[in-house]
Amino acid sequence: MIGEALIDIVIDPEGGRFEHAGGSPANVALGLSRLGHHVSFLTHVGPDVHGDLLTRHLTSGEVALVEGSTGASRTPTATARVAPDRTVDYEFDLTWDIPAPALTGITHLHTGSIAATFEPGASTVLETVRGARAQLTVSYDPNLRPQIMGDPHGVRSRVEELVGLADVVKASDEDLQWLYAGAPVADIAHLWGQLGPSLVVVTRGPEGALVLLPGSGTAAELTAATAQVVDTVGAGDSFMSGLLSGLLDEGLIGGLVTGPAAAPADPHAGPSPRSRIRATGLDGILPAVQRALDCAHWTIERAGAAAPTRSDLSLGR
Repeated sequence: MIGEALIDIVIDPEGGRFEHAGGSPANVALGLSRLGHHVSFLTHVGPDVHGDLLTRHLTSGEVALVEGSTGASRTPTATARVAPDRTVDYEFDLTWDIPAPALTGITHLHTGSIAATFEPGASTVLETVRGARAQLTVSYDPNLRPQIMGDPHGVRSRVEELVGLADVVKASDEDLQWLYAGAPVADIAHLWGQLGPSLVVVTRGPEGALVLLPGSGTAAELTAATAQVVDTVGAGDSFMSGLLSGLLDEGLIGGLVTGPAAAPADPHAGPSPRSRIRATGLDGILPAVQRALDCAHWTIERAGAAAPTRSDLSLGR
């Protein structure tokens, strides 16, 4: 997994200030680990108090940091201001620059958010995904941040390029509304489906999620259970963790394996994960999307970017 780790500074509607370890890809990495998957993570934090906090937070969650993850001059921060209606607005202070990673032993690569659009590291992310695609399955979550990404016209081509390189794409309806100026969500999902992914999922907040299988053109809408919302921090990341976890459990994308000694997938062991996810119908995909909804529901009923375990979701091993 490749992406930013940062300190979330949460300011609640009453003016209370709280600091949490965060960053969208870091949250996804920890969420996957809590769901029982092995995760290696390349990020960019500094040799300061916040960097030490993030390193301890990730490693204590059994996420293995890839060499080169601690080379930043300072650790990024994101200030999240929670409005009275419990929506969240973000302000960022960050740098993003990473070395090209070795992918030995890895069979699935996930990336997204700021890491995929913020230079100079975004170019390394793009080249890594391009080079990895021949051997790995890939997932991508744009998780767009207008506050630091600028004009959507300048971001759209990079997002669409990564969509075309991914097997699994998840985005929020807010992402699509910003990127395509209010075009219908279903239309954009179908547009993205034409670029190459096998699965496109659009989250719609309390309305649930839209699921599209571009290969067959079939789609479904899943509703979200009613929740007692504490805040929405990390809900999309928890959804992404749950989606990947469900797909991994079904063998529809490659596993996440840590360590250089881990063996790559045997090309003669049967259909590749890419071919399996392309051949799978809605009945095979929807359980993973339901797990994603369950994870997001669990998260929004708790403060901050909390993520559930398998036990919390009453899942077997």
